[in-house]
Amino acid sequence: MKLVIHSKNIEITDAIREYVHQKIEKAASHFQSITNEVDVHLSVARNPRINTRQAAEVTIYANGSVIRAEESSENLYASIDLVADKIARQLRKYKERRQDQKTQSQPTEVVVAESVVPDLIGDRTPELPNEVVRTKYFSMPPMTLAEALEQLQLVGHDFYMFRNSETGEINVIYERNHGGYGVIHPRNGNGHTNGKNGKSSHTNIAMPEKSHSK
Repeated sequence: MKLVIHSKNIEITDAIREYVHQKIEKAASHFQSITNEVDVHLSVARNPRINTRQAAEVTIYANGSVIRAEESSENLYASIDLVADKIARQLRKYKERRQDQKTQSQPTEVVVAESVVPDLIGDRTPELPNEVVRTKYFSMPPMTLAEALEQLQLVGHDFYMFRNSETGEINVIYERNHGGYGVIHPRNGNGHTNGKNGKSSHTNIAMPEKSHSK
């Protein structure tokens, strides 16, 4: 299992490196058969108005899926402990979901309700950061809406960008404030998408029932 450590505003000492390997490798020890690479990012955010926060972010690449967890506290070692526990839970959920999919005879159906939203911003004023502080590159293999929804739940973000296997376009699936999930499609100048069947630029996805571990 390949483990790479990155840092921002902090020096990675031998003690920190050894602690990261010990905790993260232990958290993923039962899932090495599905784990390809582990990316660990340690950072310190210094803000004079608040206490110094030390964050630990772990991203695991597992058989084409991305599993992510992030924790922060006033102590870097505590943050590493917290994120190790969290990523272990995420890996366990991922493995259980894969096993459930193998035992199910029928694939899970994603219910899509068409709904046109002319303006996603409304009367709000967009606010962008003054500079790009971090750049990430990801491969985008084509996937279905159901697969994108699963990825969204695994990475722990409130949105996920993916390449739609049906249209070949880049879509964004996101968690709605009032429940459920939405999908944003690209739209050309005449108000229609470049996808099939003239789908609208925005759709809603009904939230699937959550499985509970016994």
